[in-house]
Amino acid sequence: MNIIVCLKQTFDTEEKIVIENGAISEDGVEFIINPYDEYAVEEAIKLRDEVGGEVTLVTVGPDRAETALRTALAMGADRAVIVNDEELFGDQFTTAKVLATVLKDREYDLIIAGNMAVDNGSGQIGPRLAEELNIPQVTTITKIDVDGNKVTCERDVEGDLEIIETTLPVLVTAQQGLNEPRYPSLPGIMKAKKKPMERLDASDLNLDPAAVQSPTVVEEIYLPAKKDAGKILSGDLADQVKELVQLLHNEAKVV
Repeated sequence: MNIIVCLKQTFDTEEKIVIENGAISEDGVEFIINPYDEYAVEEAIKLRDEVGGEVTLVTVGPDRAETALRTALAMGADRAVIVNDEELFGDQFTTAKVLATVLKDREYDLIIAGNMAVDNGSGQIGPRLAEELNIPQVTTITKIDVDGNKVTCERDVEGDLEIIETTLPVLVTAQQGLNEPRYPSLPGIMKAKKKPMERLDASDLNLDPAAVQSPTVVEEIYLPAKKDAGKILSGDLADQVKELVQLLHNEAKVV
């Protein structure tokens, strides 16, 4: 079975966001595999080991994204593809279009993506890609079983469980609870250095960048305004009530 994993490199979730000149600063920032994509990588490796086949990683990003791909290769994936072309970088609309172009002429049975990326949290890439490729999709899965051409998924539905049956090819997105991602072993890290990594740009894909540019424009990026610290009232209950009324009237201007 040929399994594709869509992977993104994101900020470490412990990093502090700094805005400079209307953009997020990357100076000194540590980047990691998007945590939801780690579940996708782990599940792809497990399925390959069960039924045979190959796991191919695909990402759209700059040079630094190769680090995330090498980490996933060290986990056990077989090969990787990176589209490193600034003209093809954009939002979810653009990324889905580019990924679809990469995959349209490749053989695949199953595509696994993370439920969402922790940097933008839109959860759009998987569904958009499935629509571009005209294949079924099952999102936020917490379990998947493949039996021949039949696929059975359990998916998280706001605290409830839904069971869906479909057939290959299909795209699924991985939710927390699907598995416990492994850590790359030292032998895996050494092997990853020799595994194939294909590097593509717009000309390789015969893709016009203007044709995949998003129709939306980001006007500004800014951090939320700092909120004043709350006040803790003390004293007798009657005095607290009086003080609260005065604060609401004089400071909050709501009464």
